Amino acid sequence: MTTRCGFAAIIGAPNAGKSTLINALVGSKVAIVTPKVQTTRMPVRGIAMNGETQIVFVDTPGIFRPRRRLDRAMVGSAWAGAEEADAILLIVDAADADEKSLAFRDTQAILEGLKNVPGKKKALVLNKIDGMKRTDLLPLVERFRAEGLFEDVFLVSALKGEGVADIAAWVAARMPEGPWLYPEDQAADIPMRLLAAEITREKVYLRLHDELPYASTVETEKWEDRKDGSVRIDQVIYVQRDGQKPIVLGKGGATIKKIGELARTEMESLFDRRVHLFLFVKVREDWAEQREHYREIGLEFPDDK
Repeated sequence: MTTRCGFAAIIGAPNAGKSTLINALVGSKVAIVTPKVQTTRMPVRGIAMNGETQIVFVDTPGIFRPRRRLDRAMVGSAWAGAEEADAILLIVDAADADEKSLAFRDTQAILEGLKNVPGKKKALVLNKIDGMKRTDLLPLVERFRAEGLFEDVFLVSALKGEGVADIAAWVAARMPEGPWLYPEDQAADIPMRLLAAEITREKVYLRLHDELPYASTVETEKWEDRKDGSVRIDQVIYVQRDGQKPIVLGKGGATIKKIGELARTEMESLFDRRVHLFLFVKVREDWAEQREHYREIGLEFPDDK
């Protein structure tokens, strides 16, 4: 039996649907998904089997014009993932491909960057085509084909899973021969402590919407496996200012209680065990400037401010 195994990086502008696509390709939730841009902060590896081929999909942070140190680390991580992969999928929000949109400008910059990554097999994924007319899609396809970068173009709805199987087949055919890197039934390469923190961070984003855009992060401080098979997880939600702490707590602690309920329910489903989740809120003004935080989530720490 000849086995194949390789890496496929999924890159694109913020909110193009990268995390939704990788979850659909893997068939399990391995990356957090919110309506907010720049939700993904670290490279997440999702593992999928396609016949005798094992594909390691790398969900990278969105590529945009960086301003903060964290921005630069995220964008650097995304390009590193592309350069190290055997195949690259550029995902574009087809419904937001107007030349005047910020997403379009980010995508144009990515196209220029891809020209500096030669020798890689590349495909374009036009996502969120739901309800779009074919007459509107064809000019988009032609515009991107004219770049001369892509072997193929896929029209998909990652949210509905439409067209995802075709992408998986294309990627599988381009993976090199070699042994599998992971067990056949493993869906992700991410430490449980980190995955648990990401789940809670997703719930913070979804629950607080615009009240606390990007001023928070979540760290798992304690993970205790218990004799009855359950696990105790202590996490800290860090905010940057004292005034943000009451926002997370909510009136009478109602908001953090709801965040905890949502996070615990999802963790129990993913981990297939009972979870005792304890959340705390602390102020740490400079969490986005601490080298240890970057190391914790798998990002290189940019030394320049």
